[in-house]
Order: sequence, then C-alpha cells, then structure tokens
Amino acid sequence: MAVRYERFGSVTVVTIDRPERRNAIDRATAQGLYRAWRDFDADSAARVGILTGAGGVFCAGADLVAFDLEETVEGWLGICRLAVSKPTIAAVAGPCVAGGLELALWCDLRVAATDAVFGCFERRFGVPLADGGTQRLPHIVGLSRALDMILTGRPVPAEEAFRIGLADRLVPPGEELAEARRLAEAIASFPQDTMRSDRKALFAGLGRPLREGLAVEAELGRQVVATAIAGAARFASGEGRSGAEILPA
Repeated sequence: MAVRYERFGSVTVVTIDRPERRNAIDRATAQGLYRAWRDFDADSAARVGILTGAGGVFCAGADLVAFDLEETVEGWLGICRLAVSKPTIAAVAGPCVAGGLELALWCDLRVAATDAVFGCFERRFGVPLADGGTQRLPHIVGLSRALDMILTGRPVPAEEAFRIGLADRLVPPGEELAEARRLAEAIASFPQDTMRSDRKALFAGLGRPLREGLAVEAELGRQVVATAIAGAARFASGEGRSGAEILPA
C-alpha cells in the first residue's frame, strides 16, 4: 500500500510508502492520505498524528510521471484542505519539496533531519502551489521569506529551515521519526480538551482583527473551564509543584 497507517498508543503514524518514486503523490496515494487522516480524526484513542515518508525521503510532491491527480474538495494531494481536530507533526528527512512541502506545512509542527531539503521546486516546471503553500507558508516564516521561497523555488537546507521557523526541531538523520514520536507523546500526555480548544482558537483567530480573535478565544475557553478548574485543584493539592512530575491526563 502507498500509505501506511499505524497507531502506537495515543500516537498515530501515517507513512507515505513509495520510496521508488521518492514518495511522490499519485491519485491512489492522495486517496490513501485522505482515508488515513479521516480515520485518525475519528479515532478517539488517537491524540496526535505524525506524517512521514519511507526510505529517508519525506515527499517529492506530485507524481509528474503518473500525472493522474484530480482536484477534490480536500485538494489535489488528498488532505491539504482537510481540517483535523487534533495536533499533527511532520517527521521530515531528505526532499520535502513542491507538494511535499505543502503536506509538511499542513502539519502543525515539523521535526526535520539535518539532511532535509525544503523548497517550492514546482516553480521550475510551471506548476502552481495549489495545496495551501501560498497561504500557510507566510504564516509560518513571514511574508518576505515566503516570497523568496515561492518566487525563486530555491532549495532551503534544514539548518536554514530551522533558523527561519520552518522546522521546529532539528535532529541527526534517521532520528526524525523517533523525535516526532517523543514530541507527540508529550503533547498527548496533556489534558486534551483544553489543548485542542487552544489550538482551535489559534487557527480561528488567524487573519481576524484582534478584538474578534480575543472573543473567539474567550468563548472557546468558557467551553472547557471545567478542565481548568480540575487542573487548578490538582495544582492546589501539590501536583506539579517545584517542577515535580505531572501524571499524564
């Protein structure tokens, strides 16, 4: 299968498994990605999802040899217009370019190996960024850096990606998935409803005037205040004081 779906406790790992094509996305792979992330969102036991690629390559973008992709309501690559309710992490090694970059941008966080290379390589072939790249990249790296990447199509090495905020963690090659799993397990250990509410508020407030964003934050916060009260009681009873370990939620 071109897409593997595995769950390890509360962490789901979705792997693009076409290393012979540098994990390029054809129609079947796009459909597999959609099914995998739809299943992840519906699985109450899955708290955090990781997207990665097999064979030391994240994804080289659309498969321009097969060239059989079709636009769906969720985008050309299967998921880039899909909204999931839980955190996602990209574990990136090797090429993360063209549509592969857009898949990594779809994720909330990106753990990159030092051999990772990012870039809008579709520029050189006249293929547009049609799966969220023009919208997500400026939010992550800023307008000027996004324009530099989009207009030039130049390769961005992992160290630069980390410096500009495109990568959130940088690790030696071969350790990206393990680090992503450690990060995912840490996120999965927190009380989930408030964490998801804060994530939802962040995305809902993007592009809105501050007053509107604050109103969204306040309303979503009211919906999970019971968890805050319970958390305050845990703190008052001594849990987590002076750096003590906090038990998983």
